[in-house]
Amino acid sequence: MADDQELWAQMGMPMNFGKQAKKKSIPRNFEQTKRSEANIPTIGSSTEDPGEEITSSAGPSGAHTVDVDMSTSTTQNTLGVAKDDGDGGEDSDFAEEEPEFDSGESLPITHEVLLKDHSKVVSALALDPSGARIVSGSHDYDCKLWDFGGMGGGVGEAKPFKTWEPAGTYYVHDLKFNPAGDQFLVVSGTLEPKLYDREGNETGHVGELTGCAWHPRDANTFITSSIDSTIRIWDVEDKRKQKTVIVVKSKERGTRTKVTSCAYSHDGKLIAGACLDGTLNLWPTSSNFVRPSHTVYDAHAKGTETGSVVFSVDGRTVLTRGNDDFAKLWDVRSFKKPIFTSPKIPTLYPETNAAFSPDEKFIVTGSAASKTEGGVGRGGLMFLRRDGLDVEKQVDFEVNETVVKVVWHSKINQILCGLSTGTIRLLYSPNTSTNGAKLLLNKHRKRATIESYSASLLQPNIITPHALPMFRDDTDRMTKRKRERERDDPKKTRKPMPPISGPGRGGRVGASATQHVVQNLVRDSTRDQDPREALLKYADMAEKDPKFTAAWRENQPNPVFREEEEEGET
Repeated sequence: MADDQELWAQMGMPMNFGKQAKKKSIPRNFEQTKRSEANIPTIGSSTEDPGEEITSSAGPSGAHTVDVDMSTSTTQNTLGVAKDDGDGGEDSDFAEEEPEFDSGESLPITHEVLLKDHSKVVSALALDPSGARIVSGSHDYDCKLWDFGGMGGGVGEAKPFKTWEPAGTYYVHDLKFNPAGDQFLVVSGTLEPKLYDREGNETGHVGELTGCAWHPRDANTFITSSIDSTIRIWDVEDKRKQKTVIVVKSKERGTRTKVTSCAYSHDGKLIAGACLDGTLNLWPTSSNFVRPSHTVYDAHAKGTETGSVVFSVDGRTVLTRGNDDFAKLWDVRSFKKPIFTSPKIPTLYPETNAAFSPDEKFIVTGSAASKTEGGVGRGGLMFLRRDGLDVEKQVDFEVNETVVKVVWHSKINQILCGLSTGTIRLLYSPNTSTNGAKLLLNKHRKRATIESYSASLLQPNIITPHALPMFRDDTDRMTKRKRERERDDPKKTRKPMPPISGPGRGGRVGASATQHVVQNLVRDSTRDQDPREALLKYADMAEKDPKFTAAWRENQPNPVFREEEEEGET
């Protein structure tokens, strides 16, 4: 019988009939992005004490980890990510090929993809609710839109499809998608935040702020925190005026403070705001916002920015990440003291945040690359248990890489890390993650064809250093700044001259009131008039109402003129 089966197999005949179960195998592209020596942690115990600074041991490779004792495997998934049965939805075909999550699965940190396009620290990151599009902001003044479905799958082909400067030469501090995923807010160092649609087109200005948060259930309502000691509630449909202004008072009498971050609870009934003086406030959305219902004056150290305020799903727990190197958990029902305080985690940037895992059993935050005795340091990710805020896992990155922004998306189960070097690290697991980086890596790299090469490669430039300027080839690579300057140059772009007449400046509407006053004062129109006509227009007025000649009008002789003789009379 065994010989017959081997013979049938060699002939290519089917051995079984009916629907066959698909064999799951990890593609080769996933293996190429695997992190070296990536340990698989589970819930265990840790002996770190609060207030003790976290250090890591350097290993032979670039991935440095701190191992903890592993407990016995449980019957539930430690990540708590819902299983995708593949029924319905736009990703059902992709989900059918994904294996179900087994018990004791690892955190999604075994593999990573690098998105390199920023030149400075990535200070803001956001994923849309579907997990298909990324928007990033940096200290290089740029915002970039990334799409997993449109990026190439080869090395160096993962590039953003749009790049723009939302506020000129100002840092980008915060980015947030609305619950519907069709709009997002960009918060920069200027007084005007900007609202963009999904494709990155600007839809209008609203008001000044330093942080933002969307209402979890109303896609047209969002809040902003400002350095003018206010939190403002806005409506997308009315961009000129805010709905409500929450004035935040400092604990010091007669002074104001800067509001560094704000957040909505998941049910939309509470608004949280963290201030520069270390105060943490909560307001019910049904109140008149005269004074907060919950206040903690010493939530974090005075004079340090609180990078993020996050509510749990049940709305009873608040997570804060301060620039004083601590993360704290607060219970809304007992708001006087934190229930847990994390060990000391170094922080260098005020935008550093913390986030809950999808099942809210873990908390992830970034650590700074603090210098050690050797003169170099490594930043990385810190995974903390919610019960106690003890360190569960530490993943170190390359030398001098500081993790600033962390986003853990619950639908695709992948972690985005914005680094100080301008790189975005996308951590995932081939078994527990869906779409996202896996969709990117499943693409085949495009083969280069003759048509794909540019004319400059087919016909290389001939370098003639002693040629006349008119015959020289400009081989210098044009930078973005240079292209913008040339675009604004009316001579190079041959821009037609705007009309001079009309309101505003140069025919453009929008001049200030002071400009109109100055123009009216300086304007002199006498040189354009005939002096004889200018005097004669007052002749009738002087005849009817003589103000200056009324005294001797009766004594004035009547003028006698010689009558002209008509030509031709004899």
